[in-house]
Amino acid sequence: MEACSLFSGIGGFEVGLAAAGVHTVLMCENDDLAQSILKLRFPTTRLTSDIRHLKALPSCDIVTAGWPCQDLSQAGRTAGIAGSRSGLVTEVFRLLERKRKPEFVLLENVAFALQLAGGAAIRLVTQEFNRLGYRWAYRVLDSRNFGLPQRRRRVFILASLSADPSAILFEGASFSPNVPDENADKFGFYWTEGNTGLGWSIDAVPPLKGGSSLSIPSPPAIWHMKSSKFTKPGIGDAERMQGFPLGWTDTKCGVASRKRWKLVGNAVSVPVVKWIADRLQVQFLDELSALDEFRVGSKRSHNAASGGPNRCETRYAFPSEGPSHGNIGRLSEFVSTDSEDLSMRAASGFLSRIERSNLKTHPAFIPQLRDYVIA
Repeated sequence: MEACSLFSGIGGFEVGLAAAGVHTVLMCENDDLAQSILKLRFPTTRLTSDIRHLKALPSCDIVTAGWPCQDLSQAGRTAGIAGSRSGLVTEVFRLLERKRKPEFVLLENVAFALQLAGGAAIRLVTQEFNRLGYRWAYRVLDSRNFGLPQRRRRVFILASLSADPSAILFEGASFSPNVPDENADKFGFYWTEGNTGLGWSIDAVPPLKGGSSLSIPSPPAIWHMKSSKFTKPGIGDAERMQGFPLGWTDTKCGVASRKRWKLVGNAVSVPVVKWIADRLQVQFLDELSALDEFRVGSKRSHNAASGGPNRCETRYAFPSEGPSHGNIGRLSEFVSTDSEDLSMRAASGFLSRIERSNLKTHPAFIPQLRDYVIA
């Protein structure tokens, strides 16, 4: 199989596809630093910079695109699908307007796209797939269920001309996921928050992100309860928490870590893409007959759906956001390579905010944080 990757970022789709034996023949990315990483890591693959200037796609079996989420994210501007960044997904459908279409299309975005403006972004995407003759399915998948110690929920939308994408994407949907251990030793949180948000995560970090509302690097923090330590993962840790090899974003050109953080935070988690790509090539393990009990009405909260031309949309609320053989990623099993202590300034500012808030954490968290600041 061969792939074309649009909005490539630092190559999350491409690394996952390559691990499943899929070769990428075209990449499209307009960020200069991301381009330098792609050129270094994929020197023989054609790279273009602006999807709006791309006239046509080369022949390929699958098109992937993690289109910009800034207008859809809860942490972003929430301008919706009409926003200047997230609206670029329409360029994907322009490029699919061709006589010989690729068999598969795989898109990714933030899970909040299902709620923002009544799910307008997802509705636009599925309507376009219907118009182009594709069957489609989408499902929220959490990177933590794929062995990464990061709680990262993203909606993956898979479309196909001849296959049933739900048979590929819904594997493991009825699986009973493991519950995070309340007695864990390590907890992730965002020290840049503390008034109305926290990102509190048990034995995991909250979703890695490119930056905060102040446009500064935004690594999460980790509370080590037994040792009373407060640390931040380094850029190497962040790469590995997304499934990339250590040093993936290091171009040896002295690029500041804050710029690398932005790219890693916006990337697609590699193991999730590999799982989907593996299933594309083993068509198809069909367990859909066991999923009827998870169907929900159109107005109820859901985390998956399927449909297509002349097919009614069916929505589901699945108990699992990962595969049946999922390996839960845990901070307690993650060995850091370049973490550093949370600074006193950062800890003090966070403490003052969370003490005034009603946010819930572990009973020992604020007392230990207070002792950390005082010491």
